[in-house]
Amino acid sequence: MGIENGIRKENVLEDLIEKAGGCAVVDGGFATQLEKHGASINDPLWSALCLIKDPHLITRVHLEYLEAGADILVTSSYQATLPGFQSRGLSMEEAESLLTKSVRIATKARDKFWASVKLKSGHKYNRALVAASIGSYGAYLADGSEYSGNYGPTVTLEKLKDFHRRRLQVLVEAGPDLLAFETIPNKLEAQACVELLDEENVDIPSWICFSSVGGENAPSGESFEECLDMINKSSSVCAVGINCAPPHFVLSLIQRFKELTAKAIVVYPNSGEIWDGVAKRWLPSKCFDDEKFELFAARWRDAELNSSEVAVGQRLLRFERFLKY
Repeated sequence: MGIENGIRKENVLEDLIEKAGGCAVVDGGFATQLEKHGASINDPLWSALCLIKDPHLITRVHLEYLEAGADILVTSSYQATLPGFQSRGLSMEEAESLLTKSVRIATKARDKFWASVKLKSGHKYNRALVAASIGSYGAYLADGSEYSGNYGPTVTLEKLKDFHRRRLQVLVEAGPDLLAFETIPNKLEAQACVELLDEENVDIPSWICFSSVGGENAPSGESFEECLDMINKSSSVCAVGINCAPPHFVLSLIQRFKELTAKAIVVYPNSGEIWDGVAKRWLPSKCFDDEKFELFAARWRDAELNSSEVAVGQRLLRFERFLKY
C-alpha cells in the first residue's frame, strides 16, 4: 500500500473517475495513429518499434490524445517485451531501457500538456494518468493466439509468470500511475498476472482486460465468471474489462461483468475488424459505422453509470474525429 504526494496509489483511478464525473476516457488505438503519421510498424515489435526508431511520434500521439480529452494514456509498451527486443540484437540493458522509456515518454507528455492547461480558467481537462501497457504472451508470439487463448500444453502458469516478471518489474520501477494487462485470452494468464502482482508486492493499481471473439466467453472458451471469480479476490486489481473485441459485444459484456464484479469496468473495443494471424492482416469490419459507434459509446457509459464506474476507451479509428491538429 503506497502513498505518493499524499494520495494512496490504489485510489488514483477511483479519484480520477470521480473527477471525470463517473466515466473516465482512455486514449485510442496507438498503432493506427502512428501509421497515420508515417510510422512503419509492419514488424513483430509492432508499435513498440517506434521506441527504437521514432520516439518523437509516440510523444506526438500522446499529446494528440490528451488534447482530444483522454483521461488515461496507455504507454507504447504493449508489444515491448525483453525477448522481443533481444531478438533484434539488443542487450538486456538496452531492452529494459526501452521499457522504461515508454513510461517516461508518456509521463513527460502528460506533464507537458497539464502544465499548459492547468492555469487556464474554464478548461475541462483532468490531469491524465499513465497506464503502463503489458500485452499478453500471445501478443509477443505474434501468431494471433491472444485471440484464441490456445498457448499449447507446454505453457504453464509458471512459464507465464516468468515471461511477465522482469517486464513487470522494469515498468513498475519506471513509475506509472497504473498497470494495464491487455488482451488476456484465458484464465491461466489472468491467474499468472494476479499471482505475479502479489509475489512482487506491486502497490500500483492494475486492470486486467480480456479479449473476446464471440462476445460470450474468453477466447479460450472459459467463462468470464471463472476468470473474474479469481480476479475479484485480488486487492491489486482495481478494474477489469474488455479490449480489442468487436464493439457490438460491449454493451452485453458490460451488463454481464456488472453481475460478476464490483470492480470498475474498462472497455476499449476495436473497430470490429478480425485479425488473421496467419496472413498477418486485419479482415474487414462487419460492425456499425462511426456515427453508431458514438451512439453506442454513450450507451456503454450509461449502462455502467447506473451502478458503479467505467473507464471507456476507443480504438483510434473511432476517436480521431475529435483530434485537433
